[in-house]
This record gives sequence, C-alpha cells and structure tokens, in this order.
Amino acid sequence: MSLDLYAKAEHLLGIEESTERLHDLYIQTLKKYPVKTLLDIGCGRGFLMEKVQELGMVCTGIDQSAVMVDAAAAKGLTAAKKGICEVEGSYDAAVAVFDVLNFLDKDGLFIFLQCVAQRLNPGGIFIADINTLHGFTDVAEGTMTNEDENHFLTVDAYFESEELHTEFTLFTKSSPECWVKEQSEIVQWFHPLKRFRNVPNLKLTHYKNISLYDTNDKMLLVFQAV
Repeated sequence: MSLDLYAKAEHLLGIEESTERLHDLYIQTLKKYPVKTLLDIGCGRGFLMEKVQELGMVCTGIDQSAVMVDAAAAKGLTAAKKGICEVEGSYDAAVAVFDVLNFLDKDGLFIFLQCVAQRLNPGGIFIADINTLHGFTDVAEGTMTNEDENHFLTVDAYFESEELHTEFTLFTKSSPECWVKEQSEIVQWFHPLKRFRNVPNLKLTHYKNISLYDTNDKMLLVFQAV
C-alpha cells in the first residue's frame, strides 16, 4: 500500500484519542531513563516529537511516507523519508509507535531490530508496541466507514494465517459532480512474544499488556541495547 494514501485517510480513522493515550504511555516510559537523544521511527506528522522536545530531548524522526515527513518538517521538526537501516548516528533511545513492528514480516522484523540495535548508544533503549492476537482477530478485523465534506473512506480487514489484510478505499471530491477513487491494501503480521526474547544485541527487559480499543489488544515492549 502507498503510505501516502494512509496519510490522506488518517483523519477519518478516528484514532486521535488512542494515539494520545499511546503517546502518554511512551512519554511515561521514556522518563524512567536518562534519554537526551531520541529517534522516532515512523514519526508520522511529528506529534510525539513535539511532546518529547518539550521535555528537553533532541528528537529526529523518520517515516516512509513523504506526506507525513513534509507535515512534520513544516512544524520545524527534523524528519526524513528513510528506513531505519539508512539512519546514521546513534541515540540514547528509539521508539516505534502504533503497530510499526506489525508492518514487518518475520524476516523483515529481524533486520529491522538489528538496525535499531546498531543505532542505539550502549545501554540505550528501544520502545515499541505490537498488536496481540486478540487485537487482530477481535478488534482490527471487520469493516468501517467514515466521511467528511470532501472524503468518503471504507476500510475492510480480515485476519488469516497470522496476517491482517486491510483494504483502504478513499473517495475524494475533485468537483461538485466528480469523485476520485484511490484504493490499496496493507498487510500486518502477528508476532508472538517469544519472537522478541532472543534478539541479538537487544534484550527484552520489560513488557506489559495495553488496553487501547479493547482489553489487552496491544502490548508494550521495552528493549535495551547489549
């Protein structure tokens, strides 16, 4: 899927409140560690970066969507369109908020985590959240629609063989009589907790269930570079 299509439809997904709650949880966790520099992986429009910088941390963001990166940069934030393995420099901490790890298959996840480890200072931390099996099968699966004056969005999702397939269909009004249709699919992968227990150079030090949309639909993971 084009992540730029997701960026166009994001305001119709109704995730503002849950995003705020996740950001608050990440900030509470970051405050427990001596973090001066932070890498936000999948930074989006930079909402978490703004909050973190208010705490005195120097924050850099990366995202795969040019639309998101441009929005963050327009706020004066340091953001770039690149993947974690393209990042230079090192950081006291890195975060990957709102399902970033679930957008990676098993092999891609392993590569991603190794690149994260290489970007962390000795003893640095990495915080991420993942969807639980319940979060995929009982919460994310299904159909939703939403609209505003110039857009109509349909989201259809089904879970099969540890994969959640979600099709986005967005209609955008280009004139009073004309609508432009854009459609694409994203795939997310379920990762059991045991997959994170023996990651080279990253030790899983803490994890806990999160109830974001339903009871225990997500899990927060905290790693430390070793």
